[in-house]
Amino acid sequence: MTSELVDCPPEAVLRAHRGALVPALVGLAALTVLAAWPHASGGVPPAPLLVDVAVGVAALATVPLLLRRPTLAGVLLGVLAALSPAATPAATAGTFVAARLHPVRVSWRVAAASAAGHAVLVLWRPTGLRWGWWLLCDVAVHAALLGWGAYLRTRASLLDVWRERAVRAEREQARRVDEARLAERTRIAREMHDSLAHRLSLLATTAGALEYRPDLPAEQVAAAAGVVREQAGAALDDLRTVVGLLRSGPEELHPLPGPADLAALVEQQQAAGAHVDLQAPDDLDLPAAVGLAVFRTCQEGLTNARRHAPGSAVQVEVVQSDDAVHVRVQDDGPRGRADVPTEGTGTGLVGLRERVELLGGRVEARPAAGGFVLDVEIPVTR
Repeated sequence: MTSELVDCPPEAVLRAHRGALVPALVGLAALTVLAAWPHASGGVPPAPLLVDVAVGVAALATVPLLLRRPTLAGVLLGVLAALSPAATPAATAGTFVAARLHPVRVSWRVAAASAAGHAVLVLWRPTGLRWGWWLLCDVAVHAALLGWGAYLRTRASLLDVWRERAVRAEREQARRVDEARLAERTRIAREMHDSLAHRLSLLATTAGALEYRPDLPAEQVAAAAGVVREQAGAALDDLRTVVGLLRSGPEELHPLPGPADLAALVEQQQAAGAHVDLQAPDDLDLPAAVGLAVFRTCQEGLTNARRHAPGSAVQVEVVQSDDAVHVRVQDDGPRGRADVPTEGTGTGLVGLRERVELLGGRVEARPAAGGFVLDVEIPVTR
């Protein structure tokens, strides 16, 4: 903060007080005129009026130099103050102006030069006060002006720093809100793909099977129709969940699926005519986020197998060790036209990879043995 206060530019101070510049200059000019009026003190004849006027004008013209060359301006004002009392208003005001515009390490020189000039002035144009007392008052006045200007400068600089910090804090808060909003939208999109898109894909393949196999027995048609009805209802439930996610906080949502729901997932696939073999322990004990990732991995693997390898046999294997859980979904390639393949959006594996990598795991998807394998490993921490 100290460097910020020291480096405060004088132009900024002038802009902040530009409304008071004209009245201050007018008042300073009026004081200069009064000081330049010829007078006598202690019997000493006054300085010629023209000299006082010239010194006063020169002092007023020197004041703007305080902005760029404060030390030079201070020395000039001190010299002019030693020549005539007409320079006293400008020299005295210059101490305050210098302290207001510049750090103390610079403005004290202006104050010292002005105080020295007035001390010299009294030596050859004495007043009714003894020189020692005059010098004491002279130093005290300039010290007070120096301290007052430095205080106002420090206060203004602090206000500028705090104002800038407040603006930065508001911008940072807005950035965090935008990032949180984007993250929430990404999470919603992932959930929609993992749940709703899965069910709609199952609906499409089952309806496609009915369309391409009009010769199916009535029992199979009825079973397929039951799958369509069941999945349509489940898709509506998933849609309500997503809408609830948009309207309310996560604590108000229904419990998310996990390893305990894998059997029901496989049964849905089998009811739609898929050949799925599930090998997973019944006592999987996983954190909620890891359990959800396991379920979404199996769901994504089954969805991809149904889309790209219709009629294939799919092996789903879930193995838990001490520090990780391993999920493997593998199909053996398409077989005939038991189902109608559908095109995917290509975002499923991307969303799954993001979900797993956030948990510190890895995702590997590759062709294998004429089919395709999805291999996922997620660390388990307690």
